This record gives sequence, C-alpha cells and structure tokens, in this order.
Amino acid sequence: MIVAPFNGLACPLDGDPLEPVQSSWCCPTGHNFDLARQGYLHLLPVQKKRSRDPGDSKEMVAARRRFLNAGHYQPIADAVNRLILSDAPDHGTALNCLDAGCGEGYYLRALAKAAEDSTALSLMGLDISKWATLAAAKQDKRPRWVVGSNANLPVLPGSLDRVLCLFGFPVYPEFARVLRPGGVLLQVDAGPDHLRELREIVYESVKPETATHKSVPEGFVEADTEVIRYQLALEEKESISDLLAMTPHFYRATAERRSNAEALTELSVTIEVRLTCFVREA
Repeated sequence: MIVAPFNGLACPLDGDPLEPVQSSWCCPTGHNFDLARQGYLHLLPVQKKRSRDPGDSKEMVAARRRFLNAGHYQPIADAVNRLILSDAPDHGTALNCLDAGCGEGYYLRALAKAAEDSTALSLMGLDISKWATLAAAKQDKRPRWVVGSNANLPVLPGSLDRVLCLFGFPVYPEFARVLRPGGVLLQVDAGPDHLRELREIVYESVKPETATHKSVPEGFVEADTEVIRYQLALEEKESISDLLAMTPHFYRATAERRSNAEALTELSVTIEVRLTCFVREA
C-alpha cells in the first residue's frame, strides 16, 4: 500500500501554490510557513482566527482519541471507507483525499488501512485545532497534517478526488472549489437519535427531532445516501467518561447533571448517522 502526503497546497494568504523549501513551505510572493517539529503544517494565519486557541481542546482531543481507537465507531469508519474507495483509480494513480475537520486522524488512518494494496492514497487531514492536528501527526506520519480552516482551505483548485466532512462544518463553496469535476464529497451527520440516551441524562428535556433531507449544495449532485444505526454498550467508566468529554453536550449541562453522568458505570447508547455522497458537477 502506498500512502503519501498530499502536496497540492495553496498559500492561505494569496492562494498561490506552496512549494517545500527545506523545512518550510513557501509561495512565489514570499509567504513562508514552517513545518512544525512534530510534522504538521500551520496554515491558519493569525488574522483569520476567531479566537486565540480555536477548535477542540487538548482534553477533548485526548478523550476522542481513546474512544475512537477503542473501536466504538468502527461501523461508521467501515461505511466511510467503502464509499470513499468505490470507483477508486486503478494501480498507479493515487486517490487525492482531504479530511476537512480531521480531528485526531482516526478516519484517515482507517481509510489507509482499508485501502491495503488496492489503492494508492495521497492524504491530507485539516483541522482548526492545533491539538487535534498534533495528535494526528503523532499517530501517523504518512498523511499531510495541516492546521487550517474549512472556510479558507489551503488547497489548490480542482486538485482533490475526495473530500470527507465527518461531524464537521461543511463549507460547500470551498469544497466545490478544491474538488475536480466528478470528485466526491462525503458528508457524515448525526441522526435524530444519535446519542439520545446520553442527551437524556445531561439535559433536563430532550426535544424530539425529525430527520431532515439536506438540500443539494450548489455545484453538486446527490449520489449515495446511507444510514448507520446500532446500539453501543459501554461497560467501562473510562469509555463513558471519554464519550462525555468528546461531545459538546456535557459542557452545556448543569453541574448536577454533569455529576450524574460522571457517576455512570455502564451505558447503552444509540449510534445513528447519515452518510451522504455529493458528486462535483463538471
């Protein structure tokens, strides 16, 4: 299996191509971005940050890493891999793939493992959290890991075959810009019952939700849609604590309800997600 870092990078300040120069990446106008010692690239300019330390915290990233590496979301990863690798190029042509909002890199690592010897991959994971990108770089050196924003992807136009947006914040004009015609956007969203039992514990009341069909973004046509639903039994306090820590629900709860959730020693929770593929129009 060939897994290589994606190199079609663009300067986040002027959009010009970035080229590697020793331990930095530079554009023709002289903007320079150093490669971090841990192996990731920071392409989120200070003037484009909305806060000093945007994205998930170090603690949230660590909890998500433990929870995902334990295999609790493996059925979701399997479905993602199947949809991403369908109609992949033959040997000799790499599939250029971006995980936009990659977190600590779980889904790209799973994709690389699933491809085995069948598909060459050129991978990039991007996240606005430096802690997430750092964790991803520590676990797998092969993909290109970048601190950046979906609102201003540091990627050259029409250079990608696949874009993943998993439980993230889609910016469709940017996704359309960086995908080649015929390229695929795979979006994964929480379903109405996703983590319902957990939400019933941390919130005083849980409003009933109804599944809504997403409108097709401009520049795309809808292809496959799939729903993954299963019951997850958590029988260790650490796994429950990690699930609580990696979701925003816990931080919105009252102190009393947080305490009740933290005292749990077992929990059966519904996992429900919707996977939707959009194809970039010519």
